[in-house]
Amino acid sequence: MSGVVAAARALVGVRFRLHGRLPERGLDCVGLAALVLGRAAPEGYGLRSGDEGRAADWLRAAGLRRVDAAREGDLALVRPGPLQLHLMIVVPGGHVHAHAGVGRVVEMPGPSPWPVLGYWRAE
Repeated sequence: MSGVVAAARALVGVRFRLHGRLPERGLDCVGLAALVLGRAAPEGYGLRSGDEGRAADWLRAAGLRRVDAAREGDLALVRPGPLQLHLMIVVPGGHVHAHAGVGRVVEMPGPSPWPVLGYWRAE
């Protein structure tokens, strides 16, 4: 199991907080991804910021590259709604992500229930 997967799974149960960057205060999907990948998180986005190009720019600036097929430890950029983007960490058998509706970081089994816009890998 990769270090990213282990780090993501260790955060399951942490509460959700928009723009959250510290596990003790809460995490959002960007904070979770930045933390487990050891990258700086962008600022100035909202819960409904659905600009895929802007998200791709941040992912590239954070040292990630887009890949065709996912492997464990990669990020999935998904679109849960028309104006919404979301990041999930690919783990064996599913994904770990900060779920606003549940209010916690969760591990979700199976494929993404939302359209996957791309997979991104840290170098």
